[in-house]
Amino acid sequence: MNIRIGYGWDSHAFKPGVPLKIGGLAIEHTDGLAGHSDGDVLLHAITDALLGAVSAGDIGSFFPPGDPRWKNADSSIFLNVALEEIQHAGYRIVNVDTTLVLAAPKIGPIASDMRDRVADLLNLKPSDVGIKAKTPEGLNADHVAQAHAVVLLEKVEDPSELRSMADVVENQKQLEDVVKDLVSQVHGVEPRRIPVRHQPFDTEDIT
Repeated sequence: MNIRIGYGWDSHAFKPGVPLKIGGLAIEHTDGLAGHSDGDVLLHAITDALLGAVSAGDIGSFFPPGDPRWKNADSSIFLNVALEEIQHAGYRIVNVDTTLVLAAPKIGPIASDMRDRVADLLNLKPSDVGIKAKTPEGLNADHVAQAHAVVLLEKVEDPSELRSMADVVENQKQLEDVVKDLVSQVHGVEPRRIPVRHQPFDTEDIT
């Protein structure tokens, strides 16, 4: 079996007055995570793991932090582009394992919901997604959230088995525009068109 492994890591400092979002979930907490986008440290780590697994660069290659288009953007957009990259490379995800390192909030009570959400975003079964959390004991990092992610991919020998992202992503018009722009910039080629099968999404909503 032709397999590839990807590893991703990310960190964001906590910041008062912003909403907290981790693993695609809105979480009630006194502080959120600072970042140019929504600061979703877990989705950022998974995105980097997916991109790295197919040697497609990193999240900054596609989404420069100085680009105003990604101000407060939903990090599922980044994840969707990484999924499109592994599909173009002819791979699919076998499983994902992640570890969050943060002092608060407690992840244990919401780990199951977070696993379900991440599995949904990746079009996987919840049993194929691992969500773990540790405290930063001895690291002097109580005001920072870190995430580690490892992904296992397998080569798809029959191209018909690769599902188009158009079948699993909600905001199709948004993804189409993002992929067309970013893939052409990074790879210098015109990407294939992704058919739009849902209500078009206003890309102004992500800025």
